[in-house]
Amino acid sequence: MIDPTSKEDPKFKELLRVLIDWINNELEEDRIIVKDLEEDLYDGQVLQKLFEKLSGCKLNVAEVTQSEIGQKQKLQTVLEAVNELLRPNGWSIEWSVDSIHCKNLISIVYLLVGLAMHFQAPIRLPEHVSVQLVVVKVRVRLLQSSHITKELTTTTEMMMGRFERDAFDTLLDHAPDKLSVVKKSLITFVNKHLNKLNLEVTELETQ
Repeated sequence: MIDPTSKEDPKFKELLRVLIDWINNELEEDRIIVKDLEEDLYDGQVLQKLFEKLSGCKLNVAEVTQSEIGQKQKLQTVLEAVNELLRPNGWSIEWSVDSIHCKNLISIVYLLVGLAMHFQAPIRLPEHVSVQLVVVKVRVRLLQSSHITKELTTTTEMMMGRFERDAFDTLLDHAPDKLSVVKKSLITFVNKHLNKLNLEVTELETQ
């Protein structure tokens, strides 16, 4: 659970406010108003609408479901789609169906920050936001508590850097067989300009 003092931290409160405002702006046309991240996002309904709006992809889920099983099935579908987008970019998956459905605020915030960064949301997240979590363990019939720190945001540049991929990243991912063709083209281009200096390149890696 979150340490009570962390919940009162101004930067943490600002992060929650920015995320709520962002969701409400994105889903304004759907007439969805989020007031509390824990209470309004746990059943998957808002997360479904948000993901569909951001990605432009329609998910194959029931529109409205009241049962716990139905809600978790919807969350499963939504989170699988989210994870498929975020995991390849090095984003640590700090959420699960159970943690979201149990209204774990930290999991929900991690998820929203990841989506906001991936889809380059027009918002400014407060930087270096961290919270203290209280971890309670039972040992020999005694309760022992400890504190761990969870970093929710770093700098905007570092978080955005996880998603900045150039044409060569795409080439290596989807058409590695064409890399040799690109290398030959680059060598031809370089030699065309180096001929005037009586220089020639044969290997990009060594020269």
